Amino acid sequence: MKNREKILGVFFALCTITIWGSTFIFTKQLLDFFTPAQVMLVRFAIAYVVLFLMRPKFTRLTRNEILLFLVVTLTGNTLYFLAENYALSFTLASNVSIIVATAPILTALLAHFTGTEAFRRTTLIGFFIAISGVILVVFNGSFVLKLDPRGDLLALGAALSWAVYSVLTIRCTSGYDPFLSTRYMMLGGFLTTLPIVLVQNAPFPTTALFSWPVGAYFLFLGFVGSGLCFLMWNTAFRYLGAVSTNSFIYAQPFITIVVAFFVLHEPLSLLAVLGAILITLGVIVSRKQPKN
Repeated sequence: MKNREKILGVFFALCTITIWGSTFIFTKQLLDFFTPAQVMLVRFAIAYVVLFLMRPKFTRLTRNEILLFLVVTLTGNTLYFLAENYALSFTLASNVSIIVATAPILTALLAHFTGTEAFRRTTLIGFFIAISGVILVVFNGSFVLKLDPRGDLLALGAALSWAVYSVLTIRCTSGYDPFLSTRYMMLGGFLTTLPIVLVQNAPFPTTALFSWPVGAYFLFLGFVGSGLCFLMWNTAFRYLGAVSTNSFIYAQPFITIVVAFFVLHEPLSLLAVLGAILITLGVIVSRKQPKN
């Protein structure tokens, strides 16, 4: 049973990262009509409705459980996406990609100091191998370095938010129905994003929301990119642990570049392919269990 769970965990993590690496195409199209916060709000709403239809069940939560789910969704959904999106407005996308890719090692450190998972030497070695690959993939043959403390710190804040989310998710998913826990997270994401949308007071293009292909993009992002992916990701956490599951995040920049190559016809260099090999090796080393 343990081996079956590990195989399922790896499968769910790989599926999730592959989908997340391709969602940028749809998000990029939607940002022509909606603000980042509006896109997030609609995604969470669709994800919650779909998950509710799949499992129309309620469970009474205690005040502490409600608070925990809100903190988890605030860090893993609202703060993470906002920090990442606004970081892109101040610094280069390459900077953001590399800094956000430090989330797995930050998760490992936080998990260690909170007593969730012990820090392994292989995690650190795997990080240095994988992050080298991420750098090669992100620059994709054209090296451009430009530092901006505002954007770089926001990107680091996004990585830290994801680390907090990852550690707390272990508590949220253990003992709960995966559908229910993920559904509560989507509801929390909606509730924590709504005040931001209201404060920004930007026009909401309702007509575009129900037009083709905008409506289809939202359905994909909400049902698949948010609802289904977080369900698979949270399940992978249960089977593999937060640190091991997050090591798959290293592969996301390469998946994004591959999708951009086939869909947007953007260039794919030999250095990026070499980076992918290093990322794969880094993930394998990170997940390697120490010998007793």
